[in-house]
Amino acid sequence: MLQQAPVIVSSQSPFAAAVFTTRHPALIDRLTDAWPYTPQQHQALAELAQENVDGVMQPLPEGAVGADRWKRWGEGYYGRPWVEAPFLWAEAFFYRRLLEAVDYYTPGPWRGVDLFAPFKQAELAGEVVGAEIAALAALAGRAEQERGQALLLGSLWGNRADLALQITAGRGGQASGLVADDSTVLWDLLHARPGGAVALVADNAGSETVADLALVDHLLTTGLAGEVALHVKPTPYYVSDATLTDVADCLRTLLASKGEGRAVGERLRTAAKSGRWLVRTDDFWCSPFDFTAMPAELRNELAAATVVVFKGDLNYRRLVGDRRWEPTTSFAAATAYLPGRVASLRALKSDVIVGMEPGEVRALEATDEAWRTSGSHGLVQVR
Repeated sequence: MLQQAPVIVSSQSPFAAAVFTTRHPALIDRLTDAWPYTPQQHQALAELAQENVDGVMQPLPEGAVGADRWKRWGEGYYGRPWVEAPFLWAEAFFYRRLLEAVDYYTPGPWRGVDLFAPFKQAELAGEVVGAEIAALAALAGRAEQERGQALLLGSLWGNRADLALQITAGRGGQASGLVADDSTVLWDLLHARPGGAVALVADNAGSETVADLALVDHLLTTGLAGEVALHVKPTPYYVSDATLTDVADCLRTLLASKGEGRAVGERLRTAAKSGRWLVRTDDFWCSPFDFTAMPAELRNELAAATVVVFKGDLNYRRLVGDRRWEPTTSFAAATAYLPGRVASLRALKSDVIVGMEPGEVRALEATDEAWRTSGSHGLVQVR
């Protein structure tokens, strides 16, 4: 049995501590610039920013949606600095507090408004997404294996527009930038059980969701999957995590394009009508826990899939546990609690990493001090 590593506490990680003292206040500044918030909302946001920097964590107000649940979950953390709580837990709670500060659950004009929508919409209308969609035309004529690998890497890298880069630069190590690459294993799993169900647990909206949709279309049109369930967040979460609205926006962007981009959108719309492409969600995706706490119903749903593909850094932290693992810890051992076949596509943006070879860890640490957190490296890991 795998011995659990210590949970990452922000005060013990310069990267995690900076999320609270620097990144969160900067995000709040961006939000106040983007929206015509009321004086009360401005005050709530300013207090949350200050609380993150040098205050102590306060619970949700009495009567707030989920207040009793969060009070129970956060027992022992409230009244202490944010950085003294587990990083994964405290980061999730910050975003729940953020929704409270902007009246997301309060009856009135702000109820249900995605506070991150301006950032998501700007990305969707930008050059990156345009390049992605334009690249689909060149990719359509490639062999199935090459096309699939380019789409897989495009889905992994998301907002780096690497779908276009993969097409223009060709395949190969420098184009991929991966510290671990089990993509062949993933394709072998899919080819061994064609026509099965695939679950894709999404990460970011915008260009990454566009790339995800192109990958979903590839799996369905090649017959590697008979059904794909795309799991998204039920409410705005982190800065750019995808919700159903974001998926719909990306689908409309594809449908409004020309050529292969439009064809992808039309095939996906048809697949949705026939039930071959599903968009799913669950409240657990916005909880502050790793996936060992996954509810039985959701766990069983995912276990029934041919393979479950978890996208992005946050899902990776929740999949293996946000812990101080030795980098050479087995990915299979760290995910053994979850039934079925599991894959992770991730750009590295936090301290957590498993499944590495000792020599590669030494080489990375000798040449790139921030290799775990800079987003310049990625991985494909499969169990």
